[in-house]
Amino acid sequence: MVKKAPRRTAERILEASLDLFNRFGEPNVSTTLISAELRISPGNLYYHYPAKDELINALFDRYEHALNELLGAGDSVRNVEDAWFFMHTLFEIIWQYRFLYRDLNDLLSKNRRLETHFQTILKSKTRAVRAMLDGMGRAGALRIEASDQKATATSMVVVLTYWLSFEYVQDPRHALEPESAQAAMQRGAHHALTLLMPYLEDGQRAHLQHIVAAYAPANG
Repeated sequence: MVKKAPRRTAERILEASLDLFNRFGEPNVSTTLISAELRISPGNLYYHYPAKDELINALFDRYEHALNELLGAGDSVRNVEDAWFFMHTLFEIIWQYRFLYRDLNDLLSKNRRLETHFQTILKSKTRAVRAMLDGMGRAGALRIEASDQKATATSMVVVLTYWLSFEYVQDPRHALEPESAQAAMQRGAHHALTLLMPYLEDGQRAHLQHIVAAYAPANG
């Protein structure tokens, strides 16, 4: 049997950092704590990532890459079934890197690179949501005026960006723990898509209500 090659130390550092940042919040996790978690010396960590910001930026690069790959699929959405899957998958990526959203304002105030890149991400999210609405409009799933489309897309991006903060405020001790993941993502997708209700074709509106009902226990 061929043995698997051990994971490189740099990769292990990133994985441990992401887990700790997600569990405790980035401001509450020191490089000393990360070193202790991995049972490596602080010097070993500094060799790979000389500053904490380099860890954050490396994790952010992974998040941005995964997000951009998904956002390109926005214009392939044609109905509420597609839209539910698209929104839920967006929330899955956001959840995977939830420390970025949990401590967003703090991170942006300290990290110029994140400050500028997050502005780009907001624009990319908005373009993707508008592309989704365009695709659904062309397919006859909804009818929405251009002025309403812009405002609705912005509102959906606000939900995408701040939903986990809303969850956290309601239950700081449990909201961002792994066991809360599915319920939080389903609620987020539900509330983002509820913004489309006034514009959906009758059959599509009924289908969205059916999808939401299927997740009623999670939606509370």
